[in-house]
Amino acid sequence: MKPGQGSPLRHDDRKCIVEAEFALGRYPALKDFFCEFDLDYDPQTILRREVQPSGKSRAFVNDSPVTLDIVTRLGRRLIDVHSQHQTLELTEHDFQLHVVDALAGNLQVLSRYREVRESYLSTGRQLEALKTQREEVFREQDYNEFLLEELEKACLEEGMQQKLEGRYARLSNAEHIMETLGEAGQVCAEEEYGLLSLLGKLRHLSTKLSEFGPAYESLHRRIQSLYIESDDIAQELQDLLAGQETDPGQLKAVSGQLQLLYDLQKKHGVSSVNELIGICDVLREKVDKTEDLDQQIKELEESHAGMRATLEELAAKLHEKRTEVLPKFTGELQKQLSLLGMPNAAFKWRLIQGTDYGPAGRETLELLFTANKGGQYGLLKKNASGGELSRIMLTIKSILASYEPLPTMMFDEIDTGVSGEISTRMAEIMQGMSEHMQIFAITHLPQVASRGQQQFKVYKEDEQGRTHTRMKLLDQEERLQELALMLGGTRASDAAISHARELLN
Repeated sequence: MKPGQGSPLRHDDRKCIVEAEFALGRYPALKDFFCEFDLDYDPQTILRREVQPSGKSRAFVNDSPVTLDIVTRLGRRLIDVHSQHQTLELTEHDFQLHVVDALAGNLQVLSRYREVRESYLSTGRQLEALKTQREEVFREQDYNEFLLEELEKACLEEGMQQKLEGRYARLSNAEHIMETLGEAGQVCAEEEYGLLSLLGKLRHLSTKLSEFGPAYESLHRRIQSLYIESDDIAQELQDLLAGQETDPGQLKAVSGQLQLLYDLQKKHGVSSVNELIGICDVLREKVDKTEDLDQQIKELEESHAGMRATLEELAAKLHEKRTEVLPKFTGELQKQLSLLGMPNAAFKWRLIQGTDYGPAGRETLELLFTANKGGQYGLLKKNASGGELSRIMLTIKSILASYEPLPTMMFDEIDTGVSGEISTRMAEIMQGMSEHMQIFAITHLPQVASRGQQQFKVYKEDEQGRTHTRMKLLDQEERLQELALMLGGTRASDAAISHARELLN
């Protein structure tokens, strides 16, 4: 976007900064919001938004950059803009139930209920997951047991394949081995030219030479060692020949064991006994897991049932306290609305029990309303006009302000189209609310403007071919003149000034 083409700013070389400072000491619950979004909490918090001529903007909370969504969400918890166009919240069941709970002193019980509900729902999800897992395990159980039994019958041991393959090689080549061992033994033991016979003669000669010095002695020892080693080799050849098996039955058994290993490796897609042992361990865990799952499910079901009982108890407390407060709240609401020009306004509250555990209990709330005597009750959003909704919302929030800390509230011309007497009553309600919270009122009615601790005038001026919007804090005399103009029109008459002075006093 080029500067000046659709730019939200008048000057294409200057950015706009909007900044607001809030005292958050009365709203301890906001600390959770700051924690959720990893923001630095400060009792004096500053929200800032900077808009560039290009239309791009940045948002900050206590100088930390944040998304516009975070600033918007925080702003909604700090400022409540109340206008005829923004009273639809009143028609929502959740808001109605929140009001009743605030008046009934249910907030602590509700907080505990929601904690237990979250654990209850979480446990329920875990239960469903475990039951699904158990069903899958059951479907595979027979096959896993068959595979495990097959592997366990093989009596798998580390290194067994190498041992069996060696034994199979010996058994399958027994005749050749025995023939070779016999020939080797004959080389050692042949009487005249055998290895031992020749080495015996050599040893005898070296014995005679050993007397003629260290060199001959050393040579004799080496020949002696050679003779001893050769004698040992000859003995071992005899032992191997004597121990060599030629049992066809053993050969068949070893061959069968090896073939079983090869078949199991092929079946499971592995190439060693160690891998088969690992698969066996996994299968054993799966087979044993069914019992573990059953135990886990049993424990979770007991815990789930306990949470359900607690939820029932808390939901019953919520219902009891709501039922107690509704008649008193209805009477107060109808009394105040009567003073706001709705003398025949009447309400009925219906607590509808449900089967599920919702965020606010096991029930929903319906507010039925009629503006006329003998009129038919209906849902608030269907039976109330925009002006009636606005006055009902003002009354409800004025009552609510005594029970919980509300954010700064801005009333945007909610007094439009009401008579002087009713506007005076609306001004009194706003003034009463200001004892508990900060109130802004945008109004054209002097009865409302006169009740404020401070009064600002918003006006427009034309300078150098451009219109500028200004806002000015009025002193006492300026305020008197402005109220007189609001009363009298284009000029402040003596009567209007006198009336304005009465309003201020």
